[in-house]
Amino acid sequence: MTLVFAAIAPHGGLAVEEACTRKEAKLALKTRAGMETLGRAFARAKPDVAVVATPHNVHIGGAFGVIVAGRVAGNLESTPRPVALDLPSHTGLAWGLLESLSVAGLPVVGVSFGANDPESAVAPMDWGVLIPLWFMGGRSDPPVSVVVVTPARDLSAADHVRAGAAIAAAAKTSGLRVAFIASADHGHSHRGDGPYGFDPAAKLYDDLVVGLVRKDRLTDLTKLPPRLVEEAKADSWWQMLMLHGATGDGWKGRLVSYEAPTYFGMLTATYLPSSRGTSSPPRKRTPRRTRSR
Repeated sequence: MTLVFAAIAPHGGLAVEEACTRKEAKLALKTRAGMETLGRAFARAKPDVAVVATPHNVHIGGAFGVIVAGRVAGNLESTPRPVALDLPSHTGLAWGLLESLSVAGLPVVGVSFGANDPESAVAPMDWGVLIPLWFMGGRSDPPVSVVVVTPARDLSAADHVRAGAAIAAAAKTSGLRVAFIASADHGHSHRGDGPYGFDPAAKLYDDLVVGLVRKDRLTDLTKLPPRLVEEAKADSWWQMLMLHGATGDGWKGRLVSYEAPTYFGMLTATYLPSSRGTSSPPRKRTPRRTRSR
């Protein structure tokens, strides 16, 4: 099979109604509606497994990470209502991603947790995985299986695009219907009362990202200055670069929602294969021979 669905999804707790206090429930209404839209699109695509790129799991110097533990489980702490997931990992695809990334010449590490046998190990599920999957397959019956991957911020933009392409290649050879989710919150310095203070770079970064998603031009993410990403305190660039590499030509993106209800920006977007192709690069046509006269 192949990659059948992709999305940019936020991971702020405001996206989950069950995690919100009464005061917070009045915020991020566009985002919650957007997440419901992503959930419906995910269900229509019927993926067997969701690959989630999260910035809030393990951080490995100079290498991408792939969780190879048999399950991933976690919860959001101190929420008015329980928000927790315990999901099976698709370890076959996880090992396939490791091989594909390595074959692509990218540094990558397989990561497990706890039990010495990866198949029986349960790795912590961070909020960057839990919140998107709360809407996309995590509460279905049966729940979707998952592969958690982590970006590497000390590697280049081009490396992240190549990593996404390697993930798509592994999906194509897996025999599975695969979804790719870029778990991403955007600029984190929209307001002075936030933990990172105010910096106008947050709005500038978010405006640029919204424009690229709306115009379906993720290829231009590679042109964003890393200094702008840093000043905006963005939490999204690397995962979106991976999504761009995974989808490439032959996909159609759609901006669903954007808002910055507090100090950080939240965006939802869907990506589906267009009628003209899939994530695989188009074949080059062999020129027809002309008869000599």
